[in-house]
Amino acid sequence: MLLVPPHLGRRTGPDPRTAVRGLLLGALAPGIVLWLAIAGFGLLLTAPFKGWDRSESALNRSLQDTRTRTWDSVTALWSHVGNTEIIIGVCVVAVAVVWWRTRRWWFAVIPAIAISLQATIFVTASAAIGRPRPDVPHLDPAPPTSSYPSGHVGASVALYISLAIMATSIERTWLRRAVIGVCSVVPFLVAYARLYRGMHHLSDVIVGAINGLACAGLAAGCLVHRRRDTTEATV
Repeated sequence: MLLVPPHLGRRTGPDPRTAVRGLLLGALAPGIVLWLAIAGFGLLLTAPFKGWDRSESALNRSLQDTRTRTWDSVTALWSHVGNTEIIIGVCVVAVAVVWWRTRRWWFAVIPAIAISLQATIFVTASAAIGRPRPDVPHLDPAPPTSSYPSGHVGASVALYISLAIMATSIERTWLRRAVIGVCSVVPFLVAYARLYRGMHHLSDVIVGAINGLACAGLAAGCLVHRRRDTTEATV
């Protein structure tokens, strides 16, 4: 996978000073740049490119026309997968299990770093932009955050893509492929559900996915760089 950093499977972890430095320079600093890019594009969407709302709403209206009772129920489940409590719950279980199985805390905390960074960027950017949601009936309760970017999509991408990145180190081929496959599909289901249910414009979903993808990559790489010494064991 493109986002898999070198030495992801190394056996020795960073010392506290190196870990803090990795978080600051490998996650926080790039995260600020990412926030500026997301907020800047959001300002364009709410000012000079505000007319995009009407063109993007056409997609939401076309999806509205396909609504059925069955698909309403199915997409409700898919949308719920991206809810905060579900994301946090899955993350806590994943971190605990991976930490227990590998005894490598710097490896186990990758999804926790990913969703924390994503959430910080999403919440602050959403508050700064304040984009209205699509002008169609909403099938989910509207959270206090604005439409841009999609927090559900960003959180699901950050969590499940970080898990897919971690899964590249699984030795059993069938299990590795199965975990990567499932983790890669889940964010697409959440994204479709949020569009179908009228909760986001297409650009909200795309930027939310970019936010989650970038945060997963940053989280995977910020603590796993090889030390400068040559005595470190590698896999």
